[in-house]
Amino acid sequence: MLPAQRRGLILDAIRSGQGVAVVDLAQRFAVSEMTVRRDLARLAQEGKLTRVHGGAVSEREEPPFAAITEERRSERQRIGRAAAALVEDGQAVMIDIGTTTLALARCLHGRKVRVITSNLAVIEELEHDPDIELIVLGGVVRRNYRSLVGMLAEDALRQLAADTAFLGASGVRDDLSVMDTTLVEVPIKRGMIAACRRTVLLVDAAKFEMTGSVRVCGAEELDVVVTDANGDHPAVEALEREGVEVVRA
Repeated sequence: MLPAQRRGLILDAIRSGQGVAVVDLAQRFAVSEMTVRRDLARLAQEGKLTRVHGGAVSEREEPPFAAITEERRSERQRIGRAAAALVEDGQAVMIDIGTTTLALARCLHGRKVRVITSNLAVIEELEHDPDIELIVLGGVVRRNYRSLVGMLAEDALRQLAADTAFLGASGVRDDLSVMDTTLVEVPIKRGMIAACRRTVLLVDAAKFEMTGSVRVCGAEELDVVVTDANGDHPAVEALEREGVEVVRA
């Protein structure tokens, strides 16, 4: 089998959710693990997948950032304004990747705050604002979703502290677990939670009907949820029973 054919089959396997670990791919295609790693590195360079520890995930598993930005725009804007009202001048905040957190950043212009982020869209939004001290986490660029991930970003978070972490999510399960769809983003979210005195989750009502493949945290690690969901929504009532403050946008 030619290397190009093997790489195509490897990519198909990853996109189907099968054999994403290096050892599994090596066994499936009867090649060495080193050969698989070279193939994965080549596919990653071509932007067709993202390397993770021990394997890879497909870039096709999520839509482009620009497309997501257009979905539920008005809801995100309201949530962003409500979240910005929780920030006091002089505070340091960490802003997660995502489009709802970008809406928050757009409401911080002119504020005397420190912003720590791995969100490239937030960086572009705030980089020319002289009032905002902007700290950029290092790491590997995920072009499809405009974020920085990996060991450098995770190590940087362990050296930093802030007042509030503003997180996004792919969904919230019935048991109030905060979920994400992308493995490489989860350590960044968890690092922000650990580095901050307060954690604020930004989710529109639709996220309570959605989920993801990786658990980020539970309700016990949340202080505030900012959402446009109605006050009688079952998830809102459940969060309040768990002692989480719910801010309606």
